[in-house]
Amino acid sequence: MTTKTKTKSGILQAVHETASDLHRLGFIDKRKMNKFDALCLTPVPEYSSEKIRELRDHLQLSQAVLAAVLNTSLSTVRKWEIGEKHPSGPSLKLLNLLERKGLEAVL
Repeated sequence: MTTKTKTKSGILQAVHETASDLHRLGFIDKRKMNKFDALCLTPVPEYSSEKIRELRDHLQLSQAVLAAVLNTSLSTVRKWEIGEKHPSGPSLKLLNLLERKGLEAVL
């Protein structure tokens, strides 16, 4: 299943919606749908240690609370902020959601 996500342009949005409908009806398999997702959907940006710290400060959260919101460990958030590790996968998506929509969107 695909989810609604912001696309790069109006044309690509129309292409993605058509492909999603075809996938739902069984005319496009999951592998091909993943290719449409990669082509049409806006990629999630990378988050540097400074950007994570700024986001946390903007939301007025402690490292422990941010870790709880992202369902990760406190040590992971600390490592992100000192640059030892970088967020990926679901954590990266949640950071992007926090930045775009605020804390209420993930609670």
